[in-house]
Amino acid sequence: MKRDLTLFLAIAATLGVAALAAGCSNSGSGSYSAPYGSPSGATEQRGASVGVTNTTLGTVVVDTTARTLYTFERDENHRSACYGACAREWPPLLANGAAVARHGLERSLLGTAQRTNGDDQVTYAGHPLYRFVGDSRRGETAGEGLDDFGAGWDVLSPAGEKIEDD
Repeated sequence: MKRDLTLFLAIAATLGVAALAAGCSNSGSGSYSAPYGSPSGATEQRGASVGVTNTTLGTVVVDTTARTLYTFERDENHRSACYGACAREWPPLLANGAAVARHGLERSLLGTAQRTNGDDQVTYAGHPLYRFVGDSRRGETAGEGLDDFGAGWDVLSPAGEKIEDD
């Protein structure tokens, strides 16, 4: 009987430590990036910051980790037309709070637009911004010129204009 009680207490203590570790593992910088495999496919950052980096296509708009950001030619009136499977392949850049323009971008061109679920998607020059799941490295532009989900995808210059790969 005493042996059973000792075993029970040991298991309960192990489970308690595991639960505590799981609950604390997401603490950190206050920034959250949903993985591409999340149900919405979206990427959210508290006070998302947007900057520029040099690529083979020239200087392009990127997120805080220097991942290239894209525009979708189907978007109209500063609103996203990319949901469901589209948003899983082209995760929208979401912001919980004001977006921040880093060096090389015009603050006046940076904003947000509300998605149908109420999330705020970061925009630049009125274009909702997205990442491409096919980009695996900083500054990669594998999504440029693709025609997915009924329209083209393009990277943006710091002036807010589409850069089209010729």
